[in-house]
Amino acid sequence: MAEINIIEPAILIRVARLFRQGMSDQEIYEITRGVWRVGENREKAEYAFCIANNVVQEVYKIQKWYRAGTTAYETQIIVADKWIGRWEFVGHVASDTIRNKYIDKSVAHYFVRGNANPIKYLNIK
Repeated sequence: MAEINIIEPAILIRVARLFRQGMSDQEIYEITRGVWRVGENREKAEYAFCIANNVVQEVYKIQKWYRAGTTAYETQIIVADKWIGRWEFVGHVASDTIRNKYIDKSVAHYFVRGNANPIKYLNIK
């Protein structure tokens, strides 16, 4: 599988434990958008990449970050009290130009073997 170099300001979000083949588009969006322990660099990311098995599953254009549990979900139950100090974003599927560049491509080279952190920032200044 081809490895890609991501050039946009992005946050890679590994969702391996939640991802399964056959998920709906809404389910994939919701497992990607929240809830995460992320720092202030979240505000600099333009795109969020859904990563499962080191492969880009989907790419979202981030509109805004919110405290976890403060926006509506359709396929999950998120209780704000349980997720203090965590964040979720609201966004939409990225343009076809962005998606076609990255979906179904490997990002394994961005993650050090054994690193359990599900979050990786790229091109954040």
